Amino acid sequence: MFRVDVEGEAARILAELRALADPVRAENERRYLKSAFAHIGVPVPALRKIAVSAVKTEPARDELLCLADVLWNVTEGGRAVHEARVAAIEVLVKRVALLEPGDLAVAERFVRDSASWVYVDNLAEKVVGKMVIRYPELGAVLDAWVGDSSMWIRRTAMLALLAGVRAGEPDLERIGRFGDALLGEREFFIRKALGWVLRELSKKDAGWVTGWVEARVGAISGVTIREAVRHLPEEDAGRLLAAQRR
Repeated sequence: MFRVDVEGEAARILAELRALADPVRAENERRYLKSAFAHIGVPVPALRKIAVSAVKTEPARDELLCLADVLWNVTEGGRAVHEARVAAIEVLVKRVALLEPGDLAVAERFVRDSASWVYVDNLAEKVVGKMVIRYPELGAVLDAWVGDSSMWIRRTAMLALLAGVRAGEPDLERIGRFGDALLGEREFFIRKALGWVLRELSKKDAGWVTGWVEARVGAISGVTIREAVRHLPEEDAGRLLAAQRR
């Protein structure tokens, strides 16, 4: 039995979000994201503050998962509500330490049910990535995901590696292997994800990134290399970009 009223907390979150509704912002955001969802029009900082207030006192794991699920499934006029889905992700991010290996299935379900980077990216790095750091055996799931038919699952596999990069414990073997697996991708969001991981890694290990890109300069996409070299020494970046253009 839950210690808190999960349905009541979800309703409170939605009521507070609706109190901040900005129809103009909602429409602009919907157009920017090319979204088919309902939008309320609440800035992310305010949304995050309202969402995490529900888990300020540490909930039980089952309460956390139930709250995230209820928020994820909020609809309006038959359409999912953007802000409710973001709130679901925010509560998981806030209390990711409560999650157990089997809960990776929840993140996977959310990713597969997503239609935009705006949901996938936080799930990938701050939920999936953090779980993989805590439970290294989950890396085997990423190994499967990188070849998945869903573009968003493949992006998640790559972006999940950002958590280790930022923590100073990059999984260089997987970064290299996943990079090779995704190098021929035509999808913009996959090319961008690979470049993003390389860019962040270059801040701490420019030599590794330079060497990896240089060995693949004939196959790497423009989107990927432009991100990858952004923080490399100017001489290295210029040489790699010139070689890629040739």
